[in-house]
Amino acid sequence: MNDADVQKQIRQMVAFIDQEANEKAAEIDAKAQEEFAIEKDNLVNQQKQKIQQFYQKKEKQIELQRKIQQSNLQNQSRIAILKAREDLIQQLKDQALQQLSLISRDEGRYSQLLVNLTAQALFRLVEKEVVIRCREKDLNLVNHAVESAIETYKKEIKKDVKVTVLTNSFLLPDIAGGIEAYTSDGKIKINNTLEARLDMLFYQMIPEIREKLFGRNKSRIHDN
Repeated sequence: MNDADVQKQIRQMVAFIDQEANEKAAEIDAKAQEEFAIEKDNLVNQQKQKIQQFYQKKEKQIELQRKIQQSNLQNQSRIAILKAREDLIQQLKDQALQQLSLISRDEGRYSQLLVNLTAQALFRLVEKEVVIRCREKDLNLVNHAVESAIETYKKEIKKDVKVTVLTNSFLLPDIAGGIEAYTSDGKIKINNTLEARLDMLFYQMIPEIREKLFGRNKSRIHDN
């Protein structure tokens, strides 16, 4: 083999090596490009997921806040309605008390009422001795009422009772009227003032009053 052949063969080998190197470089570059594209897609997808999660979280927070605000508004509205209803009921009670205070101006009617209130107190206490307290201006009427109440009590219970009307301790002068009755030791008290009777009656009639004013509450199971 002469020098020309050797040189030719060397050039062929160099060309082959160079081509193989170029192909290998192209292969590496293509693989790198592919890996880069995959990594880029992964990063893009991750960022998309993060953005989606961020906005989903924000949407949930906004929805939760909206529900809380709506609930607060509903509660405020419900409280306002309940307060308005209670205010109206209290106005009715105040008006009833004003009408009740007029009873004592009718002496005949008020005297009979004192008899009934006193007799009821005696029946509830069933004691040998009872103490009565009244308004100072009602003292004479109450003394007469006590006599009638004792007769009624003896007739029904078949027992004697001693009733003392206090002359040194009176109910407040600005109440509507009525009496308070105590056992002789003061441990048991029957409040039969007109205010107390109205409170008891009003409490018993609250369901009926509410139904007439506002309609029947469909969610209410019991009437009390």
